[in-house]
Amino acid sequence: MKQLSVLICAATLAAFTHVPTLAQTPNLSLSADSLFAEWNKPGSPGAAVGVVHGGKLIYAKGFGEADIETGAPITPQTIFHVASLSKQFSAYAIVLLAQDGKLALDDDIRKYIPEVPDFGKTITIRHLIHHTSGLRDQWNLLAMAGWRLDDVITKEQIFNLLKRQQALNFEPGAEFSYCNTGYTLLAEVVARVGKQPFGEWMQQRLFKPLGMNNTLFYEDHERIVKGRAYSFYKAPQGDKNPFKKSVLSYANAGATSLFTTVTDLANWIANFRTPVVGNAATMKQMLERGRLTKGDSIPYAFALSHGTYRGLTYYDHSGADAGFQSFLCYFPQQDYGFIVLSNQAELSAPQKAFDLAALYLGSSLNKPEAPAVASLSQSSQKDKVVYPIDSTLFDRQFAGSYELIDYPGMIMTYQRKGKRYLAQVTAQGELEIFPSSDTTFFYKAVNAGVVFHRPKTGQAISATHQQNGNYRLRRVMPYVPSAQDKQQLVGSYFSPELETIYTVKLQKDTLKLVHIHHGETPLVLSKVNQLRTSWWFAPDMTVVRDPANQITGLRMSSGRVRNVWFKRLPTNFDQVPVATVPKPKSTALRRSK
Repeated sequence: MKQLSVLICAATLAAFTHVPTLAQTPNLSLSADSLFAEWNKPGSPGAAVGVVHGGKLIYAKGFGEADIETGAPITPQTIFHVASLSKQFSAYAIVLLAQDGKLALDDDIRKYIPEVPDFGKTITIRHLIHHTSGLRDQWNLLAMAGWRLDDVITKEQIFNLLKRQQALNFEPGAEFSYCNTGYTLLAEVVARVGKQPFGEWMQQRLFKPLGMNNTLFYEDHERIVKGRAYSFYKAPQGDKNPFKKSVLSYANAGATSLFTTVTDLANWIANFRTPVVGNAATMKQMLERGRLTKGDSIPYAFALSHGTYRGLTYYDHSGADAGFQSFLCYFPQQDYGFIVLSNQAELSAPQKAFDLAALYLGSSLNKPEAPAVASLSQSSQKDKVVYPIDSTLFDRQFAGSYELIDYPGMIMTYQRKGKRYLAQVTAQGELEIFPSSDTTFFYKAVNAGVVFHRPKTGQAISATHQQNGNYRLRRVMPYVPSAQDKQQLVGSYFSPELETIYTVKLQKDTLKLVHIHHGETPLVLSKVNQLRTSWWFAPDMTVVRDPANQITGLRMSSGRVRNVWFKRLPTNFDQVPVATVPKPKSTALRRSK
């Protein structure tokens, strides 16, 4: 998961540019500009922004640079990789094929892609659409198997892993769990049923008829696309350059890899209200919520999520890959759509889109509701004043690990490193937090905070995480394993599903998990038979024992992947002697007479 995150001289090359739009009040346009002023400067990545009303683009501007190396400015025509925003286009293609009578949403996926393993349970196209299939997520599996997500990753490599999957996370239809694998499969269904490559089918059936002339599915990582943006992230403190490249080399499509622009997406939003491709029934199907086996409906429809913002209903989808952030939402009753495409990892595209919505829909919105405990300011997080907290108070009472009560197994860890206070949630990286009082902290990278419930004496035993609501936390007391507990884990573990090996070693009383590609990370025995790491793709492991209490293997989980089996290998598995190779017999040539 990625992080959720003054006008300058017109002569500056990186200043915003714009295309002709419908008339609007200058003050409203200037207010919208000000939301992105931080990125409106040379040497900075930024965003392309659009507001659509009545099927027309009424505000469209670019801020910052599409490529810091060349200084090319971002404009509304800059082509962005929009990550998971791609999914709604894949879903739309499936609906069109269903309306053509070429498939049914409740068909078994193996009817079209027999390579999918037979798990003894039927997985339907509808399950893939709503993320209720139980399939393991491709990115998590690839990382577990040793890939970096900035490696070249092809559809063929994803399918190779998919064909080796040995179990589901859950029975199809039983739960919702976001799964990129499902949408990679949907793209392949479109290709096989449509009888041409996925990208070509989408061009002919969808993009060209909608006038989306700068939109394509990027399935070839070596393809040159003029006018595209590249992505970046903030460099660590002390680096001589403020930004670093965030490399993306995907060569697969369906779940991701749509390249598009603000101006093209304006046409897409216009198709929501007055379909040019498809019809009213197509959009009705697109907005049909998923339903679990037990009957509960979920907000996720056909790659469009239903939501409410200050009393107004909307549907949306976001995306995040490498340093790209994207968000598109549409308020059907007000007929307003908002688009934010960014090439900086720390910019929160959803937050900025809702900031735009607050400007353009202000008179229609309810007043913000006050949260139950210490509120987060509605102003920019970066503008908050940092309170000079006593660091020893933090160490003494607040530092430690806390479990989200409503999400067992998800741990928030708070610690101090020098003068910096850091928070880390299960399977994610560290984020800096800043004190605003003796008991409250806020994030600058995302609109979130934490309130520690201070006891009269001793350590805090509870806290509240604030982010689009309040989440209760309770302190997790550390488990202290014995030297024997640690020694028992030392060894190597092999996954037949991923064809990879992890090794557990003990160094000066500290357990380490080692992988040939990922390196090593501390391995914490958090409770009996439960292990934790800081790697996002392998945060949790369960120790498996036989009736004699001997360790036979590990089961690795990472949210979107559950219980991948790793068998414990014999101690000397890699020390088998090489067999003696017999010398070849003489094959000297005889001179012919």
